[in-house]
Amino acid sequence: MKIPRMCVSGMWVVLALSPLMAQEDTPPAAEPEEAVRDVNGIPADLLDDPHVREELAINEFTAPSISKLFDTLQFLMPLPLLETELQIPERMPLDRADLAIELGFLIADGFLVVQAEQLEKVPDLATKLTRYGKALGAGDRVNRHAASLLDSAKNKDVAQLKKELSSTQRDVESELVILRDADLAHLISLGGWIRALQVSTVAVDKQFSAERARKVMREDIADYYTESVAGLEPRISERPNYRAMRDVLAGLRAEMVIKDGEDPKPETIREIREQAQKLVQLALERKQ
Repeated sequence: MKIPRMCVSGMWVVLALSPLMAQEDTPPAAEPEEAVRDVNGIPADLLDDPHVREELAINEFTAPSISKLFDTLQFLMPLPLLETELQIPERMPLDRADLAIELGFLIADGFLVVQAEQLEKVPDLATKLTRYGKALGAGDRVNRHAASLLDSAKNKDVAQLKKELSSTQRDVESELVILRDADLAHLISLGGWIRALQVSTVAVDKQFSAERARKVMREDIADYYTESVAGLEPRISERPNYRAMRDVLAGLRAEMVIKDGEDPKPETIREIREQAQKLVQLALERKQ
């Protein structure tokens, strides 16, 4: 199954015909969130509702919110930040796909820093976000959020910090909508999820319980990103690291299935942790 790629004109055709199709098929009424998931395949709890409404709920650019991905981490404290510390080279990549997925990692690191209340790291993070945003053509939007991040860090306003990080993703996506570059929007979200998966699997492996493991073993999310990578344009999806990522994601999708009446096993989480680390390494392989 491929992720639907709907152009703007196609969207209006769907909207115009939907009442007629509804009369013929009479499907059960769906909540707006469910309707969006039916179109884009995004797990409903990963949608940022205000953003979905802004984008008319149906378009090819809506991607899972990194802030929603990190909502789970509050249940997995303490977070193993030292053990999973990320080293991204100071020199920025030249390829836009690499810029996008690394921006997703940086936004994810922002949520980690805030969650762990390491607010002294926010200024460095804000600088990096500004550089990556400018390179992707969203410098003005990201600059505003970076300034607010610094103010919020000084005021120790954790709620506002999270809001600004979430808005950073949305505003970069808005620029990509203008540039008609949906793949980069999906890569930002993918980078955020890979980073969240890496940290959460280490946290659960170190302090295992079936309840904590269920927070990580989300077959639906792995399925979404498997299809997302497969649906990227060939110049990206056929790169060796993305082909390898697709294989790892497909394996994770199968690994994360929890059979009825069974609990997750520690050895399964250990295997998912290893695969998550492979995804990190593959995602950060830059185009030569």
